[in-house]
Amino acid sequence: MQQRSSHFGCIAHSMSARILIVDDDHELAQMLTEYLSGEGYETTVAADGAGGLAALAAQRFDLVILDVMLPELNGFDVLKRLRQSMTVPVIMLTARGADVDRIIGLELGADDYLAKPFNPRELVARIRAVMRRLNSDAANGPAASLQVGPLYIDPATLEVRNGDNNVRVTGTEFRVLELLMRSAGQVQSRDTLTERALGRRLMPYDRSIDTHVSNLRRKLGLDDADRPEIRSIRGAGYMLTLPGGAEGS
Repeated sequence: MQQRSSHFGCIAHSMSARILIVDDDHELAQMLTEYLSGEGYETTVAADGAGGLAALAAQRFDLVILDVMLPELNGFDVLKRLRQSMTVPVIMLTARGADVDRIIGLELGADDYLAKPFNPRELVARIRAVMRRLNSDAANGPAASLQVGPLYIDPATLEVRNGDNNVRVTGTEFRVLELLMRSAGQVQSRDTLTERALGRRLMPYDRSIDTHVSNLRRKLGLDDADRPEIRSIRGAGYMLTLPGGAEGS
């Protein structure tokens, strides 16, 4: 089942947005349910990974809150299976200080993360950031397709090609790539990329954008000498460059 409604349809206002919470901590899940309901969200809780995947197969959700530490099928396994067919946004809950979990989660396709323990107001802020980004995309409609050198993207379908090769990327990775392609040859700051791709402000020690860029380099094979390059500009941000100064169209 290919779930694309969260990216191509108009996202519902928070009063009717549906959120799936996948967490085996009953007390936390109950607290989040009450808090998010008070903010106008409809919530469903799954206590394990298998239950979360079953819920996703049975109905549409606008966003998933997914804990890493789940019994049997952990959050990473759930995310890998989910990303085989769905683009629904995912915010992962990780242990505080577990930087490797955050990196792995982003590499597997999570849109954002939050470390436990956390203030529920911060979680709501992250949810609203994702919703704002998706609502903005839906309101503006899909932009025109774009080609820069061998790179081709189509915002209407999230299609990405590098030459003749189709490349599977997450929704957040797509937005980062689109921003870099539309400003090829110009530096995009980490602050700008975070605000426009993640829908929130860059926080101290936040390496989310760096991980998304690293994922794009790997998936697109941008380390090859004859391919475009996402160049790190020290102290400034990132810039998409092409071999030999080729121009996009």
